[in-house]
Amino acid sequence: MNEQTNAHERLTDVEQRLARLESLLVSINEKLEQRSDVSEVDTENTEEFKQWVTNYVSMRLQQLVPETCDHPDGVPLQDGPYLDNTTVACTEEVEHRVKRIPIPFVREMVVQRVAENAREAGVERVDIEFFEKAATF
Repeated sequence: MNEQTNAHERLTDVEQRLARLESLLVSINEKLEQRSDVSEVDTENTEEFKQWVTNYVSMRLQQLVPETCDHPDGVPLQDGPYLDNTTVACTEEVEHRVKRIPIPFVREMVVQRVAENAREAGVERVDIEFFEKAATF
């Protein structure tokens, strides 16, 4: 008998929860029906928001991948690979050597060090000799 009472209580509890859920769904439906028509949305604000999103995404892409973005006239773009997460051009040999560094944070430290040294030395393209000198700590 105790199991029947327990099952009856659980069933009653489930029915109460379903009734609350049904009332919530009805109130949500009523609110959605009262909502203004989507076509009445202010198009001027929508266009301003779209423009802001476009500008923001463009800015973030330029920060993340600067070598693939537009550059002002007169700035020569270099062909070939770049050191990871930098704007410093390198040879394919250097790129291959960097990829062989197994530990990611060490690879990042080496790349940053080489890029720093290349900027200080005014090197336009890092070759394997410069890489070996600049990568030593």
